Amino acid sequence: MDTNKDRFKQAEFAAMIGIVGNIVLAILKYGVGVYANSRALIADAVHSASDIAGSFAVYIGLRAAKQPPDEDHPYGHGKAESIAAIIVAVLLMLVGFEIGKSSFEAFFHPIEPPKAIAIAAVLISIVVKEAMFRYKYKLGKKLNSDALIINAYEHRSDVYSSIAALAGIGAAVIGGKAGIGWLEYGDPVAGLLVSLLVIKMAWSLGKESIHNTLDHVLHDEDTEELRKAVLSVPAVKEINQLHAREHGHYVIIDLKIAVDPHMTVEEGHRVGKEVKEKLMQEKNVHNVFVHINPYNPGNPD
Repeated sequence: MDTNKDRFKQAEFAAMIGIVGNIVLAILKYGVGVYANSRALIADAVHSASDIAGSFAVYIGLRAAKQPPDEDHPYGHGKAESIAAIIVAVLLMLVGFEIGKSSFEAFFHPIEPPKAIAIAAVLISIVVKEAMFRYKYKLGKKLNSDALIINAYEHRSDVYSSIAALAGIGAAVIGGKAGIGWLEYGDPVAGLLVSLLVIKMAWSLGKESIHNTLDHVLHDEDTEELRKAVLSVPAVKEINQLHAREHGHYVIIDLKIAVDPHMTVEEGHRVGKEVKEKLMQEKNVHNVFVHINPYNPGNPD
């Protein structure tokens, strides 16, 4: 129990770091973007602002996921993390389209090259966002949290978008100083590239989170250790069915095992209890539901 509380404490702290960091970066990039007349930097600031909403969604999802099972949710609330991840992906998708629209419209208006100070703001963003990605990704893997991992990739997508913005802003600044008119369009071109990167990232992460939410079960190769644990109980003749369903950071197991048909109900119950205790010792297993079948090779159900 203490381990579970510690898990959520670490995850919530990481989400709060994301919220504070994104607020600071969004304000910095938007302010400098307006002052420096950089569409790419303003687009990057909007991306960081969307990350604020994403980190809030992750924080709320984590708080919901740590609630214990109740009458309406006997399997717990673990999927709240995956739902939060889907919300983040949708926000990213909307932001990507908005950035693309704004950048595309820039081609139909007179353009001025951005000021060089925009480059410094982008470099700061790249360093901070990469650090946040590494921290959250490592912690997300350690805690087996979909929400933290997808939030980490939000930061990584911001790194990519900032690199694209850096290239575009740099080209536009050089174009303005050297009098090369077509280079000045590097800024809105970078904005378009940022939008495509954001949309692609949102699609990939959203698809994975939806897959995990729809009662995804572990594949046979991923349940090998679980099967070994069940069969280590001497009274178990065979496993008729084993479904390990992912619920966010933990697994719920639905299991059918076959035992000697001449056992008493009490003996069968004792075997089921022993099997459950074995499985509960495995990593990330939150609960186990065991059904006892009489051993009959001709009728495995």
